[in-house]
Amino acid sequence: QEQVVESGGGLVQAGGSLRLSCEASTIFSTSNMGWFRQPPGKEREFVAAISWTGDGTYYADSGKGRFTISRDKNMVYLQMNSLIPKDAAIYYCSVKYGSNWSSVCSYHYWGEGTQVTVFA
Repeated sequence: QEQVVESGGGLVQAGGSLRLSCEASTIFSTSNMGWFRQPPGKEREFVAAISWTGDGTYYADSGKGRFTISRDKNMVYLQMNSLIPKDAAIYYCSVKYGSNWSSVCSYHYWGEGTQVTVFA
């Protein structure tokens, strides 16, 4: 059964860093992948995405310069630095099937997410 499993979330002080991990089924080693987040009471939003080769990366404006997405085959990572309270959310990774890199609708297979909490 194909799946993705996120980990690495936690409680961090503003200005701190976290590294999120996503372990996808090995069949997704040649799939484009993305990270999304869902703050409390808000819709799920795009954070970053990476091509299956790792050569192409895409970021939402909110994370540019602070977040770095990377991968090693079926493992996808999100390094988050200089965290701010607005980054607090449940973070999800997913497999990209559609054409729009930043649209939730382009992604399929969602894990349970990993909670990131940032306190001032």
